[in-house]
Amino acid sequence: MNVDHLGIHDSVSIVFPPERLRDALESVDPSVSIVGDDDLDGVDAVVTFLHRDAFLDTVEWVHSIQAGYDRFPLDAFADAGVALTNSSGIHGASVGEYAVGQMLALARRLHTFRDAQHHNEWNRPAWDEPFTLFDERLTVVGLGALGQGIARRADGVGMRVTGVRRTPVKTPHTREVYGPQDLHDAIADARFVALACPLTDDTEGLFGPDEFAAMRDDAYLVNVARGEVVQEDALVDALDAGELAGAALDVFEDEPLDQDSPLWDYEDVLVTPHVAAAERDYYEHIADLVRQNVLHANADEEFVNRVV
Repeated sequence: MNVDHLGIHDSVSIVFPPERLRDALESVDPSVSIVGDDDLDGVDAVVTFLHRDAFLDTVEWVHSIQAGYDRFPLDAFADAGVALTNSSGIHGASVGEYAVGQMLALARRLHTFRDAQHHNEWNRPAWDEPFTLFDERLTVVGLGALGQGIARRADGVGMRVTGVRRTPVKTPHTREVYGPQDLHDAIADARFVALACPLTDDTEGLFGPDEFAAMRDDAYLVNVARGEVVQEDALVDALDAGELAGAALDVFEDEPLDQDSPLWDYEDVLVTPHVAAAERDYYEHIADLVRQNVLHANADEEFVNRVV
């Protein structure tokens, strides 16, 4: 295929100004413009945050600015002969730092000090509340680019990192890797469990009552995968029953998180609005991927990060 006109769908404004990405792609051969749902005529390829059914009738290639592609109907893309690529591989640093940052906050009680500051309170924690991440065990569920980014940074602060992946082959910065069938063994002794797996039929609802029961009572859950990987009602029940110490949650079954959700109200549950990957150079990383794939498309070569 030849890419003569590349569209930047205005939905990317959820993450960064579309003008930034357009300007970063000025050096590519095709013309680049910002497009909406109603001006896709003449566009050969589109870079987007959201899926639109109109893409399947108008363009030959869609690039998602996210690593996850569960919002895109893969069968419909295949039937329409439209290529889909994603942004896997660019979020290891940002998501890794987010996960370790949240674990540090929970361990060092930083969130409680921030809360106290809002009330002008000079409060010290109980002597046995704070702890260090050094030598604590972390289990990372999913060892793709996100999971390995977490493992690398956790290893750097001295955590004992184990992992879970479909093929239980050791990866850098992990001491042991389990297969999915040994998930409960992998999480049983972990102080932190970080979810970094894609949302698939196998991972939807992966963490429920049995998994929370298998975890330590003083363990924390960190979710940077997808909200649907966790059964939220079961998570709330586990927190209420004291089966977990807390959680750091960036993703939820429904987003934005409902104002009436009990997850807002736990002192040791940190809620963030799906921003683990957010950083000011995000659009530059997307531009690098898109620029590379434009060259591949025009040379009739295989796309990088092709999903369909």
